[in-house]
Amino acid sequence: MPMIELTAPAGSLTDAGRKSVQRDLATLLLKWEGAPDNDFFRSVAWTYLHELPAGAQTTALDDAPRFRVDVTVPVGALSDRRKEGLIKEATELVLEAAGLDAGDAIRVWVLIHEQPEGTWGAGGQVVKVEELRKLAEKG
Repeated sequence: MPMIELTAPAGSLTDAGRKSVQRDLATLLLKWEGAPDNDFFRSVAWTYLHELPAGAQTTALDDAPRFRVDVTVPVGALSDRRKEGLIKEATELVLEAAGLDAGDAIRVWVLIHEQPEGTWGAGGQVVKVEELRKLAEKG
């Protein structure tokens, strides 16, 4: 039950990037979690696009757009290797969606938030990681 959120200044994504970035990020997250590519897991991989109004994001240096990707997964869902792969590919995906190149990679920060067992609920009940693993094994 992964969740991924992209925060970006309004107008910083290309039209094509804005249309595809959310599903692309969800697909990428499922890939790195090792989840099966099926309707159930796609339906619980939620994405949000938060577009900030003009002037709502800046640095001490300049006003060039910066992007934050917040990933929320159960504890243990991503090994260090999977985190590294997710961070690399999410950065590349956001740069592409914004029409930027690898030289702008420092503008994309990916933050992984791991939810401890018992702190994730859906459908009015606690979601257990072991139950998700069993579902994933069934494919």
